[in-house]
Amino acid sequence: MLQLNKLTKQYATGDLALKAVELEIPKGQVVALIGPSGAGKSTLIRCINRLVEPTSGSVDLNGKELTKLGSGALRTARRRMGMIFQEYALVERLTVMENVLSGRLGYVGFWRSFLRRYPQSDIDEAFRLLERVGLDHMADKRADELSGGQRQRVGIARALIQDPELLLVDEPTASLDPKTSRQIMRLICELCAERGLAAIINIHDVALAQMFVQRVVGLRLGEVVYDGPPNQLTPDTLTQIYGEEDWEATIEKVEDDEEGDDALPQGALA
Repeated sequence: MLQLNKLTKQYATGDLALKAVELEIPKGQVVALIGPSGAGKSTLIRCINRLVEPTSGSVDLNGKELTKLGSGALRTARRRMGMIFQEYALVERLTVMENVLSGRLGYVGFWRSFLRRYPQSDIDEAFRLLERVGLDHMADKRADELSGGQRQRVGIARALIQDPELLLVDEPTASLDPKTSRQIMRLICELCAERGLAAIINIHDVALAQMFVQRVVGLRLGEVVYDGPPNQLTPDTLTQIYGEEDWEATIEKVEDDEEGDDALPQGALA
């Protein structure tokens, strides 16, 4: 379980990015984090794994308070938090397999990773994950030969090989076409269900969030202004999060899309 208690981030400029955010996310739940640009979504994700240091408040993951950990203990804790990035963060000159295995860096150490001396169990697991994400036939391809969707699948496999307890996902579909975006969101949700993983997905596409996740958290100016199921994201609620717009059209589009998509997981907007 992930618990955020009064999590606050104020930058040196005086800008308050997060204002006493309170959240509790149980094991296995996938949460979409929505809100306008500058709402604090990326800051929230990065405060959880302390890529950004919170100003105050606490982050507790399965009984361990991450905000109190020293550098060594934090490195160990980060093994259990898989991160999936908008821009993939792959090493372009390395192969797909090498990029996936880089997710074991926190376990095998720098030099074993640098010399490609991974345990056979890690290699076997990398092959299993590549098969699961549909890239087993591309294990020896360089990352710079892949499409955007394929790169994101490599990023997913790299995060999962860490054997995480939590996935932190930052705009996984921002650079992808609509069909590939659906495939990636579906894959993330399926993998979380299979592994009992909690996940926070920072996403701009409200319709995509409504289609796939179990719970939506809306941020505005660093504060939680909505926390609930996707089917209760009314036009009034979306206006509260984003401001005035024709939100009826967005909701109608989601309902139309669902009728033609037989593979939507349980918990999608009905």
